[in-house]
Amino acid sequence: MKPNLQFTQSNLQDFIECPRRFELRYLLQLKWPAVQTEPELEQENHLRQGQNFHQLVHQHLLGQTVDQLTLQISDLDLQYWWDNYLQSEPLAGLPATHYPEFILSAPFEGFRLLAKYDLLAIEAGRKAVIIDWKTSRHHSSHLTLQQRAQTRLYPFLLVKAGTHVNGGQPIQPEEVEMNYWFAAEPEKLEHFAYHSDQYQQDQEFLAGLIHEISQCKPGNFLLTPDEKLCRFCNYRSLCNRGIKPGSIIDLEDEPEPGTEQPFDLDFEQIAEIEF
Repeated sequence: MKPNLQFTQSNLQDFIECPRRFELRYLLQLKWPAVQTEPELEQENHLRQGQNFHQLVHQHLLGQTVDQLTLQISDLDLQYWWDNYLQSEPLAGLPATHYPEFILSAPFEGFRLLAKYDLLAIEAGRKAVIIDWKTSRHHSSHLTLQQRAQTRLYPFLLVKAGTHVNGGQPIQPEEVEMNYWFAAEPEKLEHFAYHSDQYQQDQEFLAGLIHEISQCKPGNFLLTPDEKLCRFCNYRSLCNRGIKPGSIIDLEDEPEPGTEQPFDLDFEQIAEIEF
């Protein structure tokens, strides 16, 4: 284990699903040419559409006009998501201070936790809302989202490291909520409130997970027992778990744009908890 390893929702989720995939992707940083899903071009196009949607919303939050941004769209799916964003007004009722594409980092258990938030909406001392834009084909269930590393890491890290965006006051767990907004189904917002007991549970969960990872010796990162996950893993042939990729239609929770690779960031430019 490298002491400068940064733990994100993506690599923690990889370890939860398959320790061997975590080892190959983040420790050995092994490039493997197998495709993730079929048809490959459709998956690549969908990920590109997701990146473009995130960029549109980011530019909108930074002040560009709707007309300016709409002129950039030449894709029907992206236009549909953008129309849903404008018509459903997901920003309505949120605290007025917005931090789009915001990164927080903090030391934790001898390593670092790192999160990139699609949007933080803050009313200092009163409310802190996390919004995550989802462009996946399938609407994940509330239970599935509740169990994902992202839902545990993002509120926890905001409480731990978000003092400076809260007017210099520590953020209390009860002030935090997290919402997943699905571009294809904007009416089905998935909402998660936060509280002190959950903060403590998440701290113990993340500490235990990182300890387990740090104590695992090379070669002892086990393959997932759930072989259906292997259909959507580009390392499946390396692990003798099949050659043919799964269909993109069956992919329940595809990766969001930019989540597969580790962050490569200058920590002097990242907001961090002060000691």
